[in-house]
This record gives sequence, C-alpha cells and structure tokens, in this order.
Amino acid sequence: LGLFTPDMAFDVVAKKQIEMLKNPSLKLIDLVTEELSKVVQGAVSKMQRYPRLREETERIITTYIREKEQACKDQIMMLIDCELAYMNTNHEDFIGFANAQSVSQNAEKTGRKLGNQVIRKGYMAIHNLGIMKGGSRDYWFVLSSESLSWFKDEEEKDKKYMLPLDQLKLRDIESTFMSRRHMFAVYNPEGRNVFKDFKTLDLSCESEDDVASWKASFLRAGVYPEKTNSEGSSAEGEDGRSEGSSGLGSVDPQLERQVETIRNLVDSYMKIVTKTCRDLVPKIIMYLMINDAKAFINGELLANLYATGDTQNMMEESADEALKREEMLRMYHACKEALKIIGDVSTATIGTSAPPPFRPNSSYSSEPQTSPANPRKVPPPASSYNSARPPPPAPSGRPAPSVPGRPGGSAPPPPGRPGPGGLPPPLIPSRR
Repeated sequence: LGLFTPDMAFDVVAKKQIEMLKNPSLKLIDLVTEELSKVVQGAVSKMQRYPRLREETERIITTYIREKEQACKDQIMMLIDCELAYMNTNHEDFIGFANAQSVSQNAEKTGRKLGNQVIRKGYMAIHNLGIMKGGSRDYWFVLSSESLSWFKDEEEKDKKYMLPLDQLKLRDIESTFMSRRHMFAVYNPEGRNVFKDFKTLDLSCESEDDVASWKASFLRAGVYPEKTNSEGSSAEGEDGRSEGSSGLGSVDPQLERQVETIRNLVDSYMKIVTKTCRDLVPKIIMYLMINDAKAFINGELLANLYATGDTQNMMEESADEALKREEMLRMYHACKEALKIIGDVSTATIGTSAPPPFRPNSSYSSEPQTSPANPRKVPPPASSYNSARPPPPAPSGRPAPSVPGRPGGSAPPPPGRPGPGGLPPPLIPSRR
C-alpha cells in the first residue's frame, strides 16, 4: 500500500529487516551459554574427590547462568524493539531521501555503461533450441548490465552465445505438455529476431521462486516486463497480475526510480542498525552473563553452598579416594617398619677404625703406636733393659754347626754369590 509513498514503504521494509536481527542475536546468546557450561564442567571436574560437593557446585552455577541467560535475552529483545519503535531518519550517517534519490538517478545514468558488472549467475533451460519444439537443454547463464551470456557449465569456458539486452522485454509463457517447469520469454517488441532465427528466447527454471528472482535480476539490468492494459487479453491480464503480485514493478520509469530510492534508504539505515547491534549485543552479553557469573562465583558461591545445610554429606569422599588413601597409609607403615629394621641392624654391628695410612717418607717414632682395642705395654728404657738381662756367653772357638741338608740336594746358591766353599761361615756377633 505504501509503495508509492517512499516514507511508508521505507518504514515497512526497514522494520522487516530489523526484525530479522532477533534470531541471530538469540543464537549468539545460546552459543555463549553453551561455552560457559563447558568451562564450568571443566572447572568442577577437579573436585572429583568430593562428588556430592562437585554436583552441588555445578548445579548452583548452572542455575545462575540460566537465569542470566534469560535476562540477557530479554535485554537484547528490548534493544531490537527500541530500534523498531522509532526510525531515526535524522541520524548523521543516514543518507536521507534527497541523497538516495540522487544516487538512484546517477545509477540509472551510469548503469548501462557498466558492461562488466555481473548481476546474476545460475542454471536455466532453453526450450526453443532443440530439434523439435518443446525440447530443452540446461545452460549456465551469466546476466550482466549489458548482455545475457550462456555457457556449457559453470566453469564458463565453453561460451555458447552472448545476447545484448538493448530493447528487450520479458513476458510469461505457459508451460508445454512436455515440461512442467516455470517458463518466461525474452523478446523484442519490434518483432526482430532475438537469437539467430528465433523471435523469442524461451527460458525456464525449476521453481516459481527462481523465475521471480531471475525476473528481478532482469529488471535491474533494464529489461522490463511487457506493458499490460485493461483491454488486453486474459493471458496478458494474468501476466500483469503475476507481475504485480511478485513486486517486479512495471515499465514506468518513475516507479522504478522510487523502488531504487527506497532500496538505497533501507540499505543506508540498516547499516546504522547493524552497526549498533554489533556494538551493543556483545557488551550486553559480557555485562549480564560473563562478568556477573564471575562475580557470583567469587563472592556468593560459598554462601550458597553453606545455605544448603548439608555440608557434612558434601564433604564425604568418594570410594576411589578412600581406597587410594588406605593404600598410601599401608605403604607408609611398611616403609616405616623397614626403616626400623635397618636401624636395629646398624646399632648391633661393632666397627673398628681403620689404621693410619702408611707413609714411606716419614720416620717412625721411638714410641710404638697403640690403639684402645689392642693396648700394648711400653718397653722399658734401654738402661734398665741392659741391667736386668745377663750378658750373652762369650763365643767359643768351635765352628758353628752346619745346617742339615734338604732331601734331594741342597738348594743352589743365589745368583751373584759364590758357593758355600768359597767363604768362611758367618760369625755370631758378640756384645762387649
């Protein structure tokens, strides 16, 4: 209803676009909540020694996060509702109606000169190029602001044809009995051939939505639907109704400029709204969920644990921890008993000190060394020894008795010495 009034049309379209921001924002909160739950589970997993305390701690923190999640969702929904409540067209970044109109006019003047600007790509079928009427074949189409080209496939290597868009129009055609695809045709109003010997180029898509999308793309390229009037045929009337219901506009240049102006206005305002949401939504989540949850864990978690009134049961250890503690105690007592036995053996063993090391260069003392373990008497002085012991008898003139020989002969004399007959027997020293 407000299509011919730019402000009303802008208001309707912009609000629909703003409304679509709710689902992504709620999805973001769900992702943050899931990540916080994983962090909490990883933290409480270190409390496996006390399973009841771990379960109670996880329950309290998770419940608090869920409460903050709902509060955060409500706050973000209120933010989007505030954007919907008032359309601030006086924003400094808003393009304004006058600027949007000038932009659309400049685009209309320069749009036909942008030959390399691709508007749409996709598969469509051509129906009047087969051997028999009604045959079809799929091609990859590339629609630009100046031409329509089609290729064998999406690689765009084998180019089949390039059709200029000058003075071409669109119209709907009925599907043939051999095909149930939705069809439309590109033709020249002056009756000239469009492609080789064909007056029209019959195209089709899989669904009606694809046909409407391609028509909108042709409209951006300057190919308008055929003009309809009240006195036209029923088929043309049906075409006009389909065009009106699809919102493709007509050949009226004024209406096309208004549509382009509204599109520029909506694009400009949605940039402002999305910029605001991208800035405020993470801040709301950080303030209401993450920072608040941190403050709760640091300040109020312990009080909530005591408030349950079941601290004795929460501090009960798990069965695995009890078995582990008993095993450690058993090992402790076994090691203690082993150390006691080693100490008793060391006490019963008597040890003696090692003798002093032998020093060949040192002179011996006149007094013998004694040890406490093997005491020796100190020999008397030399004077008393000589006085107490009688002098030895004087030597006689008899020779000393010979040493009896060993069986088997006497031992050979040592080398370097003469035999027994060479020297006289040794004399016994006498003390005078």
